[in-house]
Amino acid sequence: MKSLLRAREFWLACVIVVLGLGVSTRSEGFLAPASLANIFNDTSILIMLALGQMVVILTRSIDLSMAANLALSGMLVALINVAFPGMPVPLLMLTAAAFGAALGAFNGILVWKLDIPPIVVTLGTLTIYRGMIYVIAGGSWVNAHQMTDAFKAVPRTEVLGITLLSWIAVIVVLGFYLLMTRTPLGRSFYATGINPTAATYAGIDVGRTRFIGFCIAGMVSGLAGYLWIARYAVAYVDVAGGFELNIIAACVIGGISIAGGTGTAVGAVLGALFLGVVNNALPVIGISPFWQMAISGSAILLAVVFNSRGERQRGRIILKQADTP
Repeated sequence: MKSLLRAREFWLACVIVVLGLGVSTRSEGFLAPASLANIFNDTSILIMLALGQMVVILTRSIDLSMAANLALSGMLVALINVAFPGMPVPLLMLTAAAFGAALGAFNGILVWKLDIPPIVVTLGTLTIYRGMIYVIAGGSWVNAHQMTDAFKAVPRTEVLGITLLSWIAVIVVLGFYLLMTRTPLGRSFYATGINPTAATYAGIDVGRTRFIGFCIAGMVSGLAGYLWIARYAVAYVDVAGGFELNIIAACVIGGISIAGGTGTAVGAVLGALFLGVVNNALPVIGISPFWQMAISGSAILLAVVFNSRGERQRGRIILKQADTP
C-alpha cells in the first residue's frame, strides 16, 4: 500500500479522476461511458506518440521530429492511396509504419555514429521532413474526396462500441508495457538512461540502444501518420504542427524524467490522458481553448518540479544509507 501511495502514476490517476468529477458538476454527461470513449478516442494518437517518445527520453535523448515524421508519413500514404486506390489499407498502414521507422533510423544513425546531440539532430530533421512534404506533394493538399472510403474508414469503424483507432491504441499500449517490463531491450533502455557508463560495462551497446529507441519512435509516428490523415481526411504540410510539444508534455506530466532512466508506460498513458481530459473539459467549463497551451505549460513546470524533488530525495536517502556503518 505504501509503495502505491508513493507511485506518481497513482496520484496522477487521482488528479484525472478529480478533474473529471469536477467537470461533471458543470456537465452531467461528461463522465458518461460514451463521453469517456470519445475522450480516449481523441487522445489515442497522442497516447501512442507519447509512448514512442518515452522510449527515446529514457535513453537520455529526445525526438523533436515525431510530429513532422507523422505529417510526412501521412502525406506519403495519402498520395499512394490516390495513385493506387486499390492497394489494401493494411498494406498502407505497414508502409506508413516502415517509412516512419526509416525516418527514425535516420535520426538514430546521426546520434549514434556521428555523436551529434539528439536535440540538434531532431531539430534539423524536423525542418527537413516538413520540407520533404512540399517536395513530394508539390505544395498541394490531399482532400477527403480524393481518398478512398476504405482509406478513411479504419479510424471510424466501431468494434464493440469502440472505434478501431482506440483499439489500435490499446494494442500499442499493451505492446509497450510488455516491452518495457518483460524484455531485455526494455531493461536496456532504463540502464542506458540511468548510467550509460555502467550500462556499457554490463555489455549494453548504448549507441545501438538509442538507435533502436529512435526507430521505435519513428515507427509509431508513421503509424500515427496514417491514422491522423485517415481520421481527419486531409493531408497538408502543417498537419500536427507544434504537436511535438504535446507529446513531450504528456511524457513529462506522466513522470518521464528528461534526465533519462525514469518513467513507465503507464505514466506516459496517464500524462496523455490528463491532457486529453483538460482539452475536452475547457469548452465544458467555459474556458477559452486559447488557454490550452498555458495550462499545458503550467502542468509541465509542476511536473518538472515534482520530478526534480523526487530525484533529490532519492539521492539524499542513498547518501544517508552510505554513511551508516
